[in-house]
Amino acid sequence: MRHTFHLKTLAVAIAALSFASAASAAGLDRSGQDITAFLQDGTYAEAVYTYIDADVTGKDSSNNKIGDIAESYDFFRYGVKADINDTFSVGVLYDEPFGAAADYSGENDFVSVEQNPNLPFAPNGESTNVEVRTESITGILGVKLGENKNFQVYGGPVAQRVQADVKLRGQAYSIADGYSTHINADQDYGWLAGVAYSKPEIALKAALTYRSEIEHNAQASESYPAAAIFGLPTSSVDSIEITTPKSVNFDFQTGINATTLATAKVRWVPWSDFAITPSSYNGVSQALAASPFGAGIPAEGLDLVSYDDDQWQVELGLAKRLAPALAVSGTVGWDSGAGNPVTSLGPTEGYYSAGLGAKYNVTENWAISAGGKYLWLGDAEGQIPSKTIVSDFESNDGFVLGVKVSYQAQ
Repeated sequence: MRHTFHLKTLAVAIAALSFASAASAAGLDRSGQDITAFLQDGTYAEAVYTYIDADVTGKDSSNNKIGDIAESYDFFRYGVKADINDTFSVGVLYDEPFGAAADYSGENDFVSVEQNPNLPFAPNGESTNVEVRTESITGILGVKLGENKNFQVYGGPVAQRVQADVKLRGQAYSIADGYSTHINADQDYGWLAGVAYSKPEIALKAALTYRSEIEHNAQASESYPAAAIFGLPTSSVDSIEITTPKSVNFDFQTGINATTLATAKVRWVPWSDFAITPSSYNGVSQALAASPFGAGIPAEGLDLVSYDDDQWQVELGLAKRLAPALAVSGTVGWDSGAGNPVTSLGPTEGYYSAGLGAKYNVTENWAISAGGKYLWLGDAEGQIPSKTIVSDFESNDGFVLGVKVSYQAQ
């Protein structure tokens, strides 16, 4: 007997784990910029909370132990979507797409536990740390096409806010020991566009989404004690351009039988195009390059943060409806990382992951989902902007927990 798939009942099998997809991913990637809330049928709303904790330890080039540098963090995602009629749909999404949270401690080359005799003006008793936060709001308008409305094109504007704090401490950073920068919050705009195809009779949905890069022009307040060596100001306030990367997401699902759903996600982000280049930091590196001690430093100076490779992320899942109101799902995933060696402010090279989740329909319209993932983080060598390797991180892991409350009416 041929089964007929009904999305309203089969959708309960989608114990969505996308809220737990991007811990310790390549570059500064966090949320994965998921748009599947907009691809749901009928009127839909969701609120998602994600908590991430990783254990990232290693050794510096002096063979000192480096304790866990990865700070736990959490973030939210919200989405609402409604059909104006059988052709037009609108939606609004909020997420926190990019970020970083790392803090060194203990006695190693990333902590100024003693006065650096080569830089007596650098602060001591302080540690290297970084925090980057972003927020995005996306508006989407979709238009369904074709005789059966199987195709949909969609797009809309994106408003994004970014801010950052970085402190470099310890002899690992050589002349940059004592450097700090605070990048004030800045809001700027980009866009997304995509195309989707659905075939309800087999629960098939496929969507390809492109997000543009977003150029920010913020104010950076820098403190660089070593700048005095070259007769440059030790503190400054100047503009800084930060361009958050473009991305491409592919989302796919299809029914296997009346109670089982297969899912796949693929994401690409060109982190090799990304850089943070504060003017004072770059200016001192240019002066150093022109000096007898600047061998290997390019004349144009150094970026504070940059990456060598692009990111690829793949996740495959299987969801099973166990009862009319209950389903479970499992996923396996892989993230390529953004190169190795990689910045000492985020020294992992991607991950492998395995996740489990469950979704329970509390009522016909309201549901709650919960899930978790375990991450096997890739080994990586940490390097400073001059490309000197200063640390080695191995055998690290992490976990992700998430909860989602959703509403759907068709």
